[in-house]
Amino acid sequence: MESRLYCRGDRILPKPSHREKLLEEGFKVLLSQGYNGASVRDIVRAAGAPQGSFTNHFGSKEAFAEEVLERYFSLVSTKIEKTLRNDSLAPLKRLRVWLDAQIEFLEQSEFRSGCLIGNFTLESSNQNASIHRRLVEIIQDIEGSLVYCLKAAVKVGELPVSTNVHDIASFIYSSWQGAIVQAKVEQRVEPLKRFKKVLFGQVLR
Repeated sequence: MESRLYCRGDRILPKPSHREKLLEEGFKVLLSQGYNGASVRDIVRAAGAPQGSFTNHFGSKEAFAEEVLERYFSLVSTKIEKTLRNDSLAPLKRLRVWLDAQIEFLEQSEFRSGCLIGNFTLESSNQNASIHRRLVEIIQDIEGSLVYCLKAAVKVGELPVSTNVHDIASFIYSSWQGAIVQAKVEQRVEPLKRFKKVLFGQVLR
C-alpha cells in the first residue's frame, strides 16, 4: 500500500489518498465507456492519479470494477427502497416513480451513460466469474423488488389476482434495459416513454 505519511516542514501529515478520487472518476469512465472500453490508463487519467496508486488500492481492473459495481448498486438499492418498496405510495405509483427517476438520471447525462448494471451485463461474457455472478444476484434482487411492488398492486386491486407477478417483473426489467440501450443509441427519451406507455396502457391492466 502507498505510504500514509509525508513531511511538510517540521510536521508529519497524512498522505492524501487517491482511492476515493479513483472510484468517483472511474465510475464515470466505466459508465460512459463500458468495462471493455475503459482502460486503467483512462481511469487514472480521469482521476489525476498515478497508475501505481490504482494498483496499490485495487490490484486489478476486475477488482476495481467490482467495487464500482457495488457502489452503483448501493445507489440503486436506495432508490428502490424509496420507490418500489415504499409502502406509503400506491403500488403502481411506486413503479412510475422508479421509472421516472431513471429517466431523469439518463436525461442528465444526455443518454450517453446508460445503466452500469445493464452495460456490464452486455459485456458479461468478457468479464471474470465473480463479476458475472454478482450481476446475476443484482438482477435477481431488482426483479425481487419489482415482484414485491406488483404483489402489492394485486393485493389492493390495482391488478387482477390472475397476474403472474414473476413473469411481469422479469419482463419489466429486461424490456426496460432494452429501452435504455435504445435511448442511449438514439440519444433521446422516446424509447423510454414508449415503454412506459405500453407497460401501463397494455400490460398492467
